[in-house]
Parts: sequence; structure tokens; C-alpha cells
Amino acid sequence: MKAAVRYYTKTGNTKRLAEAVANAVGVEALPLESPIEEAVDVLFLGNSYYAFNIDPEVRAFLRKLDKEKVGRIVNFGSAALLNSTYSKVKAEADKAGIPMDEREFHCRGEFKGIHKGRPNAEDLAAAAEFAKSIIAE
Repeated sequence: MKAAVRYYTKTGNTKRLAEAVANAVGVEALPLESPIEEAVDVLFLGNSYYAFNIDPEVRAFLRKLDKEKVGRIVNFGSAALLNSTYSKVKAEADKAGIPMDEREFHCRGEFKGIHKGRPNAEDLAAAAEFAKSIIAE
């Protein structure tokens, strides 16, 4: 199964998760500015809430995806206050005609002193195990 990892981060938390996911599945974690050029079965997409929504860059990335190159999207991320971005990402993926896996990885993330140290080593290990379970299918 061929995979890719793309992420958007402002704090570095999602980048750390993306690197754990990418290492687990044997690919490089790249920022959204790196387009999906080769077909992949799974796109692991890391993001978080910013001002109660997904960032406009995440939305733009999803809108530019070629549905012929992405089999499905697997969402992952962290947040200090809100829960996952799954429903927001799915709404954009639906518009692009790309299926979303129902499973996702979400953990707490540090922001302005809240949830200090998160994602921590346990979170990163859990993200890696989650990614491996997706690829092992």
C-alpha cells in the first residue's frame, strides 16, 4: 500500500505527529506546499483547528487534490481546546470527490501553556501505531 503524509502546522505540534506517522509508514512527512504527484492509496493529512475552523491553506490543499491520485484521506492532528477536525476535512474531501477513512488519530496539543508538553512521547507512539494499523490492511 502506497502512502503519503502531508501536514499543516503553526505551532509545530502537527509536524511532530506527521513525522511519527511518516516514520511508521516509511515515507517523508511534507508540508502542504508539496503536492501529491504520484498516486497514493492513503494520504495521511495532519491539521488542527485555527480560529474554530481548518486553516484556509488546508482547505485550498484539499480543493486542489486530484481524486485520481488519492485513494482515501486519513485525518490526524492535535488541539488544545477543540476536538478533531474530521468533519471539516471530510466536508472538503467530499467536495473533491475523495473518500475519508472513518478512523482518525487525535490527541491533545500544547497551546499557550495548556496541555504542556503535548503531544508527548506516548502520543507520538500512539500516532505511529495508528498509522501502521491503517497500512497493515
